[in-house]
Amino acid sequence: MSGRPPAPTDTALLDALFHEALSGLFVLDDELRVVHFNHSARGIRGLPDDDVRGHLIAEVAPELITDEVTDLARAVLASGTAVRGRLVRGFPPTDPTREMVASVSLFRLSDTEGQVLGLAAVVEDVTEREQALERLATLHEGHRAIGSTLDPAATADELAVVAVPRFADTAVVDLRDDALRGEELRPGPVDAALPLRRVAYRSVDAARAGSVELGDLTTVPFPTPFTQSLEDLRPRLLTGLDGRAGADQWPYLRSPGAGQVDDATVDSLIVAPLAAHGVLLGLVGFYRGPHREPFTGLDLELAGELAVRAAMSVERAHSFIRQASIATALQRHLLPSPPPPLAALSTAHLYLPAGTGGAWYDLVPLSGARVALVVGEVGGHGIGTAAAMGQLRTAVQTLAAQDLAPDELLGRLDETMQRLARDSGGEPDTASCLYLVYDPVTGSCDGASAGHRTPLALGPDGAELPLDVPIGARLGSGEAGYPSARLQLPPGTLLALATDGLRTDGLRAGADRGAGGDGQNGNGRNGEGQNGEGQNGDGRNGNSHRLAQVLAQPEHDLQALCDAAAYALATDRPEQDAILLLARTSVLDADQVAHWTLPEDKSIVSTARDLTRHQLTAWGLHDLVDTTELIVSELVTNAIRYGQGAVTLRLIRAGTLSCEVSDASSTAPHMRLAADGDEGGRGLFLVMHCSSRWGTRYNPRGKTIWSEQPLPPGDPEPA
Repeated sequence: MSGRPPAPTDTALLDALFHEALSGLFVLDDELRVVHFNHSARGIRGLPDDDVRGHLIAEVAPELITDEVTDLARAVLASGTAVRGRLVRGFPPTDPTREMVASVSLFRLSDTEGQVLGLAAVVEDVTEREQALERLATLHEGHRAIGSTLDPAATADELAVVAVPRFADTAVVDLRDDALRGEELRPGPVDAALPLRRVAYRSVDAARAGSVELGDLTTVPFPTPFTQSLEDLRPRLLTGLDGRAGADQWPYLRSPGAGQVDDATVDSLIVAPLAAHGVLLGLVGFYRGPHREPFTGLDLELAGELAVRAAMSVERAHSFIRQASIATALQRHLLPSPPPPLAALSTAHLYLPAGTGGAWYDLVPLSGARVALVVGEVGGHGIGTAAAMGQLRTAVQTLAAQDLAPDELLGRLDETMQRLARDSGGEPDTASCLYLVYDPVTGSCDGASAGHRTPLALGPDGAELPLDVPIGARLGSGEAGYPSARLQLPPGTLLALATDGLRTDGLRAGADRGAGGDGQNGNGRNGEGQNGEGQNGDGRNGNSHRLAQVLAQPEHDLQALCDAAAYALATDRPEQDAILLLARTSVLDADQVAHWTLPEDKSIVSTARDLTRHQLTAWGLHDLVDTTELIVSELVTNAIRYGQGAVTLRLIRAGTLSCEVSDASSTAPHMRLAADGDEGGRGLFLVMHCSSRWGTRYNPRGKTIWSEQPLPPGDPEPA
């Protein structure tokens, strides 16, 4: 071999590479024997020179350089085609107990005349890099695979499948028995004696996994890392358990939470709580034997991420089980839930249960930013009353969603109440119900009453306003007809809807009992008192005067007014469920509503799209332009084709984006699934898929088809 002598810098570079670099550098002859190597490389550092030089590379690291790598090296010698970054997994000669992932690159060495001299091999320890990539892959697989069902046991098994063998040799999942039954769970730490049921077990040892009995109910002995995780809902990492000796040293390996791994070799473990929103749902244990790298702090973080993912899925499954069980039985008490977000109403409520189970209230968002306010009460006591109340409340919500007028809705409810009475086979039940619909666009309020006390209205200054809602027969009486009224309310009006549980017999000593008595008669008719406690001729009773006095404080917030009403009108526990629903009105700003009347002509479809696009652009709702144009186009086309007269288009931005198209026809549209060969019939189908809600409501002048879309996250509401 000829050529110029190596420069000093070349010699220094080679010396640094072969004595300082952490990567393994090997020069092999044409028989793959080591001619020169880097003594400082990971995995070979400390080996005597005689154990390496002159030996076949496969003899130096037999657990890492396999026959596959040897065959690859011979192929490089023969072809001259280099191999770069081939990953191999094995054990280095200096630490045969630590698994290593190495990146192997092979290059043929030739002189200037082309004669093959041997190979240069670069072996780089990439274990940490590959472990990081494996952790990311495991986390991705966990997010993909965990939570595909609403079965908590299946979710737990999905967690174990993701973990074994990629992350752990064994995975054991135990869930709270009360969570599996769908019982209510409280947030915070739990007692170590909490019963846990083993629902999932996966292991690289197939024979052991097949012998594990699932479904056993056990508790975790104290003190163990399992009980510590139960206490503070934090994961635990333990290493250096040294196999079987570790089982003797750490008795928790024999605990039920360990899932029958006490006689297996365990070198490290992670126990992580399955907790969601502070509620413990179970425990998961991950185990590794001494043949693998022990768990690290990064593995602890990954275990926590997997546990959180599984816990959220188990929580959803638990919620589903709980809701399904609750759906089969009616609650004795109707506990009011927080009201939904409303565009133009601020609300608060007072609920004082007395054990009768007959009273309820509802706030139902309707189309066009309108809101239905409902208060009702079923007569009687006991389980039958609670059952009738639950069914009637559901019927109100269902009918309200159909945008029925108050008088028509109460008529349907009367029929429902009569049917419930027939189905029960007992005494006919009756119920009272007050139904109001407030429109924040016009400031109007439509209302009707079925034997329920007249609502109270106070102006912005606290003065009582006339609110004459006609009172019809109680639901279930079978007397047809419920008159309704439309009232105009100034902005800032306070509406108060109450049940008879707020009575004057609950007043403080010396409180003003008002004029006209305090009671409502048995059938809700005006002027027919019972026990000397009759209503006034307008349906109000003396208690309304006292309630008006309590609520005539416009500077107070609504919840404070509810509390004040409780203090003044129900100091003793009432004999009936007491409900007070307060709502303070406001009207939408002119900038929140856009309204156009268009002629009955097919050419207006493009005009309607243009108007919609310009209005949404002005509102800054650029993300909704395309879908809203499609909705408007389909609805306007439908109105022109099947409706009558001029077409009205209205857009409302209030909590959601509402799109309404009205015409003079009362013909109901019907959505159908068009066949592949049909040229039409897909308009309402598209509207349905583009909308969060849609429907039809009727009025004396025709009908309105409406659609709602959620506003983009972070969209600023108009003042």
